[in-house]
Amino acid sequence: MVRPEDALAYHSEGRPGKLEIQATKPSHTQHDLSLAYSPGVAEPCREIAKRPEDSFLYTARGNLVAVVTNGTAVLGLGDIGPLAAKPVMEGKAILFKRFADIDVFDIEVDAKEVDAFCATVKSLEPTFGGINLEDIKAPECFEIERRLSATMDIPVFHDDQHGTAIIAGAAFLNWLVLCDRRAADVRVVFSGAGASALSCANMLVLLGVPLENILVCDSQGVLRTSRGDEPNEYKQPFVRETERVTLRDALVDADVFVGLSRGGIVDEAMLAVMAARPLVMALANPDPEIPYAVARAARPDAIVCTGRSDHPNQVNNVLGFPYLFRGALDVRARCIDEGMKLAAVHAIAELAREPVPSIVSHAYGGQQFEFGPEYLIPKPMDPRVLTWVAPAVAKAACESGVARVVLSDFEAYREQLGARLGQHSQLLRFMSQEAKSHCKRLVFPEGDHWKVLKAAATLVEDRLCKPVLIGERTAIRAAILRLELGEVLTDERIEIVEPAASEQYEPYWRALFERRQRKGVSRFLAQRAMKWRLPYAAMMLAQGDADGMVAGLGDSFPNLLGPLLRIVGLREGCSRAAGVHMVLHRNEPYFFADTTAQIDPSAEEVAEIADSTAVLARRFGVEPRIALLSFSNFGSVEHDVARKMARAAELVRERCGGQWMVEGEMQADTALMPDFRQEHFPFSLLEGKANVLVFPNLAAGNIGYKIAQFFGASVVIGPLLVGLQSPIGLLSRYSNVGDVIQSATAISMLAGIESKLKAR
Repeated sequence: MVRPEDALAYHSEGRPGKLEIQATKPSHTQHDLSLAYSPGVAEPCREIAKRPEDSFLYTARGNLVAVVTNGTAVLGLGDIGPLAAKPVMEGKAILFKRFADIDVFDIEVDAKEVDAFCATVKSLEPTFGGINLEDIKAPECFEIERRLSATMDIPVFHDDQHGTAIIAGAAFLNWLVLCDRRAADVRVVFSGAGASALSCANMLVLLGVPLENILVCDSQGVLRTSRGDEPNEYKQPFVRETERVTLRDALVDADVFVGLSRGGIVDEAMLAVMAARPLVMALANPDPEIPYAVARAARPDAIVCTGRSDHPNQVNNVLGFPYLFRGALDVRARCIDEGMKLAAVHAIAELAREPVPSIVSHAYGGQQFEFGPEYLIPKPMDPRVLTWVAPAVAKAACESGVARVVLSDFEAYREQLGARLGQHSQLLRFMSQEAKSHCKRLVFPEGDHWKVLKAAATLVEDRLCKPVLIGERTAIRAAILRLELGEVLTDERIEIVEPAASEQYEPYWRALFERRQRKGVSRFLAQRAMKWRLPYAAMMLAQGDADGMVAGLGDSFPNLLGPLLRIVGLREGCSRAAGVHMVLHRNEPYFFADTTAQIDPSAEEVAEIADSTAVLARRFGVEPRIALLSFSNFGSVEHDVARKMARAAELVRERCGGQWMVEGEMQADTALMPDFRQEHFPFSLLEGKANVLVFPNLAAGNIGYKIAQFFGASVVIGPLLVGLQSPIGLLSRYSNVGDVIQSATAISMLAGIESKLKAR
């Protein structure tokens, strides 16, 4: 459930909106600025004036799409105007960037008239490599796209029409395969005659369905000659000479139903009269024309698709438009023609028939997918969609002659695409879905803190963990009411524990006394400690009553580490704990260690920290490449710190027995610049960029991750403690709600992996 106040806070807190512009070239010195602007900028200007095509070479135009609307048909909100449509267009921009690394300017045009709208968009052509039309009402949207496509020399694509058609077309093709049917033999019924429905109907014609085999129903029933009204030119091809009047009539003996209208207009009896093994695509959102469960119960032999993510076979436009534009931009296509759309349809359909890798299963909570009635089209989070659809589109553009740049090596192009988005998005998806698949018990010592409570609402709704909140029940319940979270944070979904009043208070203090009685802890001190939140939470971990912990909003790291070390204890084979920050920057994950605990570790201790951090990285699905950092490169400076890190590298190799790729000592830029390293230090054992960065002391590690965070790392999670018996994530006093959620998600994921390993 998305609460209105959360959605408004998401859009307004910090920098308002969802987008910003970042420079891709240095702009720090006077020389940089002289190149970026006057006088250096004159040179590319002269070249573009001589050869307009060079605009793709010297500017960002080739990776820039305009998402353009006039706000006349926004989602389910209707004609709310261009200004109110802006949050939706910013959201569309995020999808372009997230799934295909395409930059977007959202443009909201105050023009309902076709002439004015087209004139405005046409004038923008020098700025963009493509135009995505969005949320424009029918029938004007048809004319707008037709005119702009005819007059502009860049791709123009109305996603509300063709996006749904492409994904629905892929589902249709795979239904034909599963049911051993021919497109020429099937009869199709549409509910809805708007932009999406008519585009889907035209797509099925392209895929081989005879025009005469399609019946389209609008709000007045079947489009038929006997109605007496005058359909617009876009409906006209689907007007039939028929005695069928209603949608109910039309569905008798139909093979395929495509709903793009409104929820609840189809019942069980209407499906019962369809042909054997029908395809039911009830795509109205959020409520389909017939609910998924009802459709399956009425026709167990049917293959059912909806537009919803909580059911199989989601027809989701995000499977199409990012990759269609990616392929079109990469060959500098002049348009998106029918061949490119069909190429996307076939690529999506073919991908669904391929074996599904484990990373997709991880992204969906461990579900196993295999081509069949409940897996007709790929999942939106499948990273392979980019490398399947974009090359197919690019190849079709090259073959039809609309490409300015003709590619010859499509295998190399696929590799480029695979590297484009990196591991960042995959890692976050993996973390979230792995957490969902286990939903472990996490204890929060600061259970009454408003940030913890707001985070807990998201965590329980997304099933990322089961929160145990430590604190006074009345205070926590009062805070929940004050924050208006009572409907979400119910007693069934969270647990509130008051340490001194809990049933476990006595067993816990007795267990602590037994553990620490010869280390200065008396019965009185054990009893007092178990009244405090952090020691009680730590004992929950030690006794197996919780799987992980997230703490730190109210205290400093040194004050937190002591009780955790004494009560939770160190993992077997570990002599100390360390803190690791996971830093995601430019789509790549990096693990910084130690950032929290060990002030000046020895070579042996650094080696242990490196080994523990490598284990952590692998649990996040990242193959570790370890760099032992210093101010020296391979003995270039004779100093105790440099010698310590060189020795630590040797010790890591001994500890791991060749399991990890490890190198050092080296400077940070040497670790992160493989071409430079290969040129100057060809003997190095490290391949590619290092992603586990081990610092010589706490000062360097702590400063390093904070500088990375300040200068633009997209996500920083941590510290995550390594070396302890249980997964623990620490927060700082300036952590926000999002930090709490991310830390809890990471700890829940790690706790799930721990439980699987222990079960073996």
